[in-house]
Amino acid sequence: MPERLDPVDVVTVGAGWTGGIVAKELAEDGKQVVSIERGRDRSPDDYLTMHNELRYALRYEMFQDLSKGTLTFRLDPDEEALPMRQLGSFLPGKGVGGAGVHWNGQTWRFLPYDFQIRSKTLDRYGPEKIPDDMLLQDWGITYEELRPYYREFEKMAGISGNAGNIEGNIQDEGNPFEGPRKIDYPTEAMITTPVLERFMDAAASQGNHPFMAPSANLSEPYTNPDGVARGPCQYCGYCERFGCEWGAKADPTVTVLPVAEETGNFELRTHCDVRRLQYDEQQGRVTGVKYVDTRDNTVYIQPAETVALTAYALWNVKLLLLSGIGEPYDPENPEDSGNVGKNYCYQNFGGSATGFFDDEEWNLYMGAGALGAAADDWNGNNFDHTDLDFIHGGNIAITQTGKRPIANNASPPDLDRSWGSEFKRASLKYHNSSVGISAQGAVMPHRTNYLDLDPNYTDQWGDPLLRMTFNWTENDRKLAEFEGERCAEIMEAMNPTKMQHSKKVEGQNENYDIRPYQSTHNTGGAIMGPDSDISVVNSYLQCWDAENLFIPGASAFAHNSGYNPTGTVGALAYRAADGMKQYFKRPRMLD
Repeated sequence: MPERLDPVDVVTVGAGWTGGIVAKELAEDGKQVVSIERGRDRSPDDYLTMHNELRYALRYEMFQDLSKGTLTFRLDPDEEALPMRQLGSFLPGKGVGGAGVHWNGQTWRFLPYDFQIRSKTLDRYGPEKIPDDMLLQDWGITYEELRPYYREFEKMAGISGNAGNIEGNIQDEGNPFEGPRKIDYPTEAMITTPVLERFMDAAASQGNHPFMAPSANLSEPYTNPDGVARGPCQYCGYCERFGCEWGAKADPTVTVLPVAEETGNFELRTHCDVRRLQYDEQQGRVTGVKYVDTRDNTVYIQPAETVALTAYALWNVKLLLLSGIGEPYDPENPEDSGNVGKNYCYQNFGGSATGFFDDEEWNLYMGAGALGAAADDWNGNNFDHTDLDFIHGGNIAITQTGKRPIANNASPPDLDRSWGSEFKRASLKYHNSSVGISAQGAVMPHRTNYLDLDPNYTDQWGDPLLRMTFNWTENDRKLAEFEGERCAEIMEAMNPTKMQHSKKVEGQNENYDIRPYQSTHNTGGAIMGPDSDISVVNSYLQCWDAENLFIPGASAFAHNSGYNPTGTVGALAYRAADGMKQYFKRPRMLD
């Protein structure tokens, strides 16, 4: 029998960005908060030995152990899904801080267009622009409503950048296409290196509006409103797949979690795997969580007044399905089925260009995860799609993240192999003389892209694995082709000796390939919306089927934009925490 523990006010299932933000906000509000994390505890002291590319970047030390829990994958609902045995296309984290420890720090606000995408697309182009099998919908919230929560996340993390739009006044050095903001970024933009300046000059010569990208790698010393002081980035080049021992990269273990702990109202339980949310369907409430302490396999029931489901996006959906909360989505009957698992989306990096420069060399081994420059001219609805057969677009950027030697061996297109003496000479020659431009394309929801439980395969506890059904659509393919041409135009203006460019989505025969890494930007499955007919949560990330359950995170995205998701994940977490505070004052469905 499970051991029943004393009740608490709040349980968070996971202690990453969303769990950390909710824990800090509610603990400061005087609530007793328990965060349950299946990985181990971590702090900057653990990151001191992480400058080991083989161990961390290639052998995935910080990521999930797929021998204990994985997912199954198929391209089409008619196929049988098979388990993912090796990490590839995306890298879910493990341990305290989650993906917020090993991320790059690229931090964006989604465009105002994104939150009202269906309405704005219909208004500008008419109903024929949206294919019947594209399940496009508004998010149930506007950019203006989310704007203060974006600001709160940026101030907490100390985001570095240049504002482009302050209350409608376009600023020279920022992104002129961004939604309006009240004030500038908390810290100045990162340094403009020679290769970033080269990109910006080339992009401007093509009529684009380049700017330094916003970054969670601090450009200068900063103390946030919670009193957390952090030092500036050292440009060491070890951000993605690594923790920052310096604390310059914002992550939950150096920002929100220590503040939560200082309140005395917070408890972190590590090595504990939540298997179910305790759900009372008659009452429309959750009563707590059931979890296993994996150190001795003891099973516990933790009662709670409220629960925040703050695991990784995919695992949020799995826990909802396992716990019987909400009705599963059925692609054969999308209009009359449930919404749990619907609108799974990813990120489209099909458009890119690489240049090789014979007579120039940059110090590309130095860098930071979010050190980059970008142009938003071909993102969202910033350009006219009337004569184009796709919607949305992508953020076009160049990044100088640090060229570590094992994973970076670019060779020019006329060298038709990746081994041998000729390849070795070329990879050495171009290690600091080749750069890439890529478009981070949006992905729209499709009727047959979704998440559900697999009927054949189980995890270490005997529970069904999550099953992912996903493939690129015509919108993805056309978007990649268009954005690839834009990348090539900018690269040509950078005047390389040789170049190659891609305008196809990642995969064989233009089908999605789950094996090569692309991004850890999995979204959807527990989406937000204006009502329960088309969504799982409301604008406060409150579950329609369980009023005391809040589900922030990328699982709430109704589609994926042309940006990294973390800024929006953070804003939604602050919004959810605000909703939970309101709920404690007067329990109800919020509006």
